Amino acid sequence: MRIPFVGSDAIAAGHLTRAHLRSHYRPLYRDIYVPRGHEVSLRERIIGVSLASPNAVIAGVAASVLHGAKWVDDDIPIEVVSAARRQRGLILRNETLDEDEVTTVAGIRVTTPARTALDLGRHLPRNSAIARLDALMNARPFAVEDVALLAKRHRGVRGLRRLPAALPLVDGGAESPRETWLRLLFIDAGLPRPTTQLVICDEMGRYVRRIDMCWEDFKVGAEYDGDQHLTSRRQYVSDIQVNRVLQRLDWHVVHVVKEDRGADIVEQVRAALLARGWRP
Repeated sequence: MRIPFVGSDAIAAGHLTRAHLRSHYRPLYRDIYVPRGHEVSLRERIIGVSLASPNAVIAGVAASVLHGAKWVDDDIPIEVVSAARRQRGLILRNETLDEDEVTTVAGIRVTTPARTALDLGRHLPRNSAIARLDALMNARPFAVEDVALLAKRHRGVRGLRRLPAALPLVDGGAESPRETWLRLLFIDAGLPRPTTQLVICDEMGRYVRRIDMCWEDFKVGAEYDGDQHLTSRRQYVSDIQVNRVLQRLDWHVVHVVKEDRGADIVEQVRAALLARGWRP
């Protein structure tokens, strides 16, 4: 039996009795059940919403997940554009959606990438919005111009004033929320906007590294090193060998870990840029 499932349908079809349903399953939403002890994923929760309210439209962060965005926790509230009754774990949005702002993904009604981007940019704080927009752009590229047109269409909707602070800074090259954080750290400190995911080749045209973000004209780069760089011996050895090649090619790459202070990171990169000819 599919998980989650409609409890009343399972009883009507003779798959379960009411006593068996109560003893072996737990409700996810009204009349939507999963096995007791089952760890419910975000996708299963979204499927449950679509079963409970077939006409509902998934929006916001959950919509970005349906479009392929990563780095989202399973327990986030699911935003729904619907007239459904309030339930735990759902955020109901009483908003207008035009026909061209709704699509279907795996049989589930969801806001289009452009409309999803509009909602992320106006409902979330600036840095969180940019991180979620980066993840959406990385998974399902959308045109910033299309989002701006939707904003004009829905002039006056709640939160629209937040959009101009987030939308121009979207960059699908970010491959984690921490990379977004690092990029914004540099921009907010007054450094030039970096290029993301630049491929570096050696003198023979052989691939060396794809740098998280860099200032190509000055051969300065920055990389956020996650735990895999510290826990994997193979990754550690590879990093050392690649860094030797980058140094030979006259690249200065600043490596950032979660324990670093933002001000220290900025000063390292600022000093490297100034030493290589950047003038504010």
